[in-house]
Amino acid sequence: MSGKNFRAVPAGQRTNTEGKQVSNKVLLATPDDEYELMRPDLTYIDLPDHLSLREPTQKIKFVYFPNRGMVSQVVVTKDGRTVEVGIVGNEGYVGAGLAAGLSRSSVREIIQIVGDGFRMMGAALERVLRSAPQLQVILSRHTGLQGMQVAQTAACNRLHDIQQRLSRWLLMTQDRVNLAVLPITHDFIATMIIHGELGGVRTAKKGNYRLRARRSEGCEPQETRKIRL
Repeated sequence: MSGKNFRAVPAGQRTNTEGKQVSNKVLLATPDDEYELMRPDLTYIDLPDHLSLREPTQKIKFVYFPNRGMVSQVVVTKDGRTVEVGIVGNEGYVGAGLAAGLSRSSVREIIQIVGDGFRMMGAALERVLRSAPQLQVILSRHTGLQGMQVAQTAACNRLHDIQQRLSRWLLMTQDRVNLAVLPITHDFIATMIIHGELGGVRTAKKGNYRLRARRSEGCEPQETRKIRL
């Protein structure tokens, strides 16, 4: 089953019980019968800028399936500094540890680009997973991909210059929000460059950043970008 390809339902053809349309790729890739097990527990929510979904070491009480927007996964050091180690958009979900049997996370998960999506109680997801083996495969695969993303970020930060690292971040962000003009701040970009971390979650003035990076400037392997649910 681990090598199975899951055929996704087209965006807009699934809703929660309130009639809110689903465009999250995990939910669209879930088989019909298993999605129906999840559907009553999916609550539609707005995801405003800089909303903290979870703080480090907190129990995973909720999982989130973004329709739009982007979540930053951030490591917070003892002296308060932050480094972004991963990002999640509508290709995945927040709370990936539950699929691996973990109840807590070591990262802060915060909305970096506004959007919307669905929230589900972690206990409800664990209950559904007992009767949803294909959903378990999908979620576990996403957890593995997140680990690959963190590993590639570490390699990129160690081996590439700031232009390559920024290009990679912009391209990964664009992949997840599917916008030519990214709704992020110029001050935020400056903060990432100044600190040399390509991370952080400081509040700044609003603005747009037009995507000018070329695929050849990024350092994410083609093999990683081609992986799909």
